[in-house]
Amino acid sequence: MANIYCDREKEHALTVQRVKEDIMLTKDAEKVSKIFQMLSDAGRLKIVLALLKGDMCVYHLIEVCDGTQSNVSHQLRILKDNGIVKSKRLGKNVEYSIADEHIREIVEMGKAHLLCMKGKK
Repeated sequence: MANIYCDREKEHALTVQRVKEDIMLTKDAEKVSKIFQMLSDAGRLKIVLALLKGDMCVYHLIEVCDGTQSNVSHQLRILKDNGIVKSKRLGKNVEYSIADEHIREIVEMGKAHLLCMKGKK
């Protein structure tokens, strides 16, 4: 039976079939969505961008991000709890770093997309 709302029914039906065979499970889609949620906050993204340049302690992240100790620590906790950053104790300091190099790829792709969009204006 032809779909009266779509004039490309056969093409789209094949696409739907391929998507259904390949689409992420809801559970996995939620996990990927969580990564983007972590990076969607400007404060957390600033922290991630800083850590992509090198490992840092909270004191220096506060300086780089122009944040308060409370706010930066809170954002670091969220990033750490969600596997974006990791920490290690060095003497009386805690040093933070990126937990997974895939984060670098995601952020770099976002930056490249921004440059592309600027070129289209």
